[in-house]
Amino acid sequence: MNVKPKKSLGQHFLTDEDIALRIVEALVPMPGVSAVLEVGPGMGVLTKYLVANETYQTTIIDVDVESIRYLNEKFPQLGDRIIGADFLNINLTQYFANPFFVIGNFPYNISTQIVFKILENKDLIPQMVGMFQKEVAERLASKPGSRVYGITSVLVQAFYDIEYLFTVSEQVFNPPPKVKSGVIRMVRNGVSHLPCDEVIFKQLVKTAFGQRRKMLRNALGVFQLNSLQGFEPYLTKRAEELSVQDYIDLTRLVTINKKQ
Repeated sequence: MNVKPKKSLGQHFLTDEDIALRIVEALVPMPGVSAVLEVGPGMGVLTKYLVANETYQTTIIDVDVESIRYLNEKFPQLGDRIIGADFLNINLTQYFANPFFVIGNFPYNISTQIVFKILENKDLIPQMVGMFQKEVAERLASKPGSRVYGITSVLVQAFYDIEYLFTVSEQVFNPPPKVKSGVIRMVRNGVSHLPCDEVIFKQLVKTAFGQRRKMLRNALGVFQLNSLQGFEPYLTKRAEELSVQDYIDLTRLVTINKKQ
C-alpha cells in the first residue's frame, strides 16, 4: 500500500533515507523531554527513525485520511498516538500535559502557520526541527541586515534561537517541488514574556516592515507620539536594521511616550 501525494495538501514526500535520518538526528536531547510530535508524516520516512529511537515517545498527526490509514498499518505500535486531525486546529494541551518537541517535513503552503502555532504554544514546545521551502527557512533564521530578515524573523526570534542546518535538493521528493528546501532548528531561548507591551511590539514590527523601504520615522507616525524625543537613534534606520532587542527598546519608548 502506498499513499498518493496530494497537491491540495501540499504533500511532497521525502524519499532520501539519509536526509530523513539527518533531520531526526538534528533534534537535540533535553532533560525531562521525551515526547515528540511529528507533523505531516505522510508515509513515515521520518517516523521510522523516531520510533526506532528509544529516547523518544513519538506521536504523529496528519490531516490526510489515506496517510493515517497507511500509518496505522505500518506503525501499529503507536496505537492512539496516531492522530488524524489538522495540527493547526487542535488544542495541543488536550494531547500533551508536558513539554514536547515538534518535527516534520512541513507542507509549504502552511509552513508559516505551523511556526505561528508553535509560537502560540511556546511554553509547551522547547524545540522544533523542520523542513521548509528554502526561502522560508532562510527568512526565519536570518539576522538583522539581511535582505530576507522580516516580520516572522523578529516575532519568532524573540522566543527561539534559530539555526539553519542544511539545504535539501528538489530531487529527493515525490513529487519534486519546484524549489529547494531548508532544514532549521528552533530552540527556546528562555524568554517567557517580553519585557515590554507585546501587543505594541507586534504592531511596531508589522508596521515597520510594512514600510521597510522607508525610515522608521514614517512607521512611528501611526502611534501618534507626543514627541520624538528619545527616538533619535532609530529615526533614520530601516526595519531590517533593528534586532529583536532594538524592537523591545523601541516598544518601551513608544509605551512611555503614549502615557505622557
